[in-house]
Amino acid sequence: MAYRIQGLDPRLFRHLIGQSDGTLAAQSVRRCLVDATPGFPDRIAVRDLEVGETALLLNFEHQPAPTPYRASHAIFIGEQSDRPLDLVGALPDAILRRPISLRAFSAAGEMVDACLAPGTELEPHILTMLERRDVACLHAHYAVRGCYAARIVRA
Repeated sequence: MAYRIQGLDPRLFRHLIGQSDGTLAAQSVRRCLVDATPGFPDRIAVRDLEVGETALLLNFEHQPAPTPYRASHAIFIGEQSDRPLDLVGALPDAILRRPISLRAFSAAGEMVDACLAPGTELEPHILTMLERRDVACLHAHYAVRGCYAARIVRA
């Protein structure tokens, strides 16, 4: 079974791009100058931002379903990122280089399975979870900080 990994739609954040630090702070958003790579994983392109780029650190509701699994957490988005990742049958380096918490959700937003694995060992878990009929999508989270990384669906 083929899978597709998807980054976030940049249109969700367009209203924040280029805003002053004060305007961002009033919305609980912080601009960061990338000073190390890896270290600032962009959730639009699902890549580690390069030194010198700017990232916005903000809270994002990645699991909006009205269940006990409704969730939001801090994420980085690159201010220059304008194309969401849409990758079939492969994982990007930002996922491969980190331990990942993989969470399987039903169409109703209930968590039905989960696992923890190094990114380099994640693919078999993705394929096994997507074989389940009760799984609508997977969420990959960077395990160390618990941040949402990307959505994975059947291709």
